Order: sequence, then C-alpha cells, then structure tokens
Amino acid sequence: MNHPENISSSQRDQLHIHTDVILDKVVAAWIELQTKQPLVHCITNSVAANYAANVLLAAGASPAMIDNPFEAESFASIAAALSINLGTPTTEQMQAMRISAQTVTEKGTPWVLDPVGYGPFLKWRSEMADQLLLLNPTVIRGNASEISALAGNQVESKGVDSTVSSNEVYLQALPLLAHCECVAISGESDFLLSKELNAVIQVNGGSFLQPKVTATGCALGALIAAYCAVATPTIATISAHIHFAIAGKLAFERSQNVGHFNVAFLDEIYAMTADKLLEYADIEVLSL
Repeated sequence: MNHPENISSSQRDQLHIHTDVILDKVVAAWIELQTKQPLVHCITNSVAANYAANVLLAAGASPAMIDNPFEAESFASIAAALSINLGTPTTEQMQAMRISAQTVTEKGTPWVLDPVGYGPFLKWRSEMADQLLLLNPTVIRGNASEISALAGNQVESKGVDSTVSSNEVYLQALPLLAHCECVAISGESDFLLSKELNAVIQVNGGSFLQPKVTATGCALGALIAAYCAVATPTIATISAHIHFAIAGKLAFERSQNVGHFNVAFLDEIYAMTADKLLEYADIEVLSL
C-alpha cells in the first residue's frame, strides 16, 4: 500500500485527476439512478426493511422487500439488482437468499452481500454467508469486524457492531476481491477496495450520528445495489457511499439531535443534486 505521505508530487497530480474522473462518473451514475429508477430486490432484516425501503425511494430507486422462497426466483429474475442482508435471518429468508442469489448469478444481475454479524458466535448465518460468497457477489459491504472475519481473520465483535475501525483492517479484506468486484468497509471513514481500479478509495464525511440511527448501514447496502443497476460495481459503490456521506454531513448541520437528524438525513438523501455531489464529495484514491 502506498500511503499518502509516501506518494510523490507527480503521483498526487495523477490521483487528483483520477479523483476528478471518478466524481464525474458518480454524477453520471446519480443521474442514471433518477432516470431509470431501478427495481431493487431486497432481502433484509426485520429492523431495517422499512428504513432501507424509504432510503431507496428517497434516492430514486424502486424497492421490493421480497423475502420468501416461494416468490424469490421469479422476482429475482426481473429485478435490476439484489441486496442480501443477514441481519435477522429466518429459515424461509435463508432459503430465499440462496434461491435469489443463484438466480441473479445465472442471469448476470448485480447483487450485494451484507454479512451482518458474521463471526464464530453466529454460526448459522455465518455458514450461509460462506455459501453465498461462493456465488461471487458483485459487492460485499459491512463493518470492519464483519469484513475482517469474512476474510478469514479472528476478530471479536460486539453483537453486530464493529469493535475495530475501518482503517485498521481494510488491507485484511484484500482476499475477498477473489470473490467480488468491490469490498466496502464502513466506519468513521469508509474504505472501498476496487478490483477494477486496483486501488482503495477512502470516502470521508458523514456524521457520528449515523450509527445512532438503526439500519443506516443496512440501507447503505441496498443503495449500493441500486447504483449497481446503473453503473459499474466500483462507481456504484463509491456513489452510494458519497451519497450517504454528504447526506449525513448536511443533515448534521441541520440538527444535532438523533431524532431530528434521522428525518433530516432522509430528506438529504432525497434532496441530493449533481452540484452537491461535486461540492461536498471528499474522497482519496490510494494505490495498491
């Protein structure tokens, strides 16, 4: 990894140009999301379903929370993208996850895996995550503990919450690129590992209040899936994280109380514009 302090001035100029190109593509992806309003098939947890659906609607996508095995295949076959979240799995949900993932894999439809709670203490869901990993999701996203554990490292977690920071473990996630196009690690700063760019993209911004609102991380996975329907996996993942980071930043400027922040955050997801994306986006490209 070339850390920023070790990059020459010519390399910095090249990365700055690279960043400008990325942001132009992010704006294009946001415009496509508004235009196409892709149908996103979400299999998510009971805590997150309503919130994730509202975030997708606010962002411009069309969510459908189909999580039973009797409808999974037929619906996955028409969806523009699939989001699978292992937050509160039931037996039927698990069956639907497997069926849906197999269906979209066969059709070449993009899909996102969010291995919520992955680790040795929640073995049933973790074994399912391992099986889904073999189907090569388009994007894998999670917090630092989940991603590090999924990559084969021994990491303790606090329930489904991370006990380590994203900047401590993003290099540990490199083996996961053998199974997907992009790995996204959420934290104070988000770190996105891209096979396409052979780089790590650091997304800064947001607010410390976001983790205080239930299901923001789960909704982010669904938003990545929505963007995957209209852009390459890397640009989709970057776009979703920038969208969230800017919404969090602007929502915090409006309110520092959790309840009001929650409403303001959803408002800012809806009120995103191309100008805001270009003005407030704060990303760094780190070479592998």
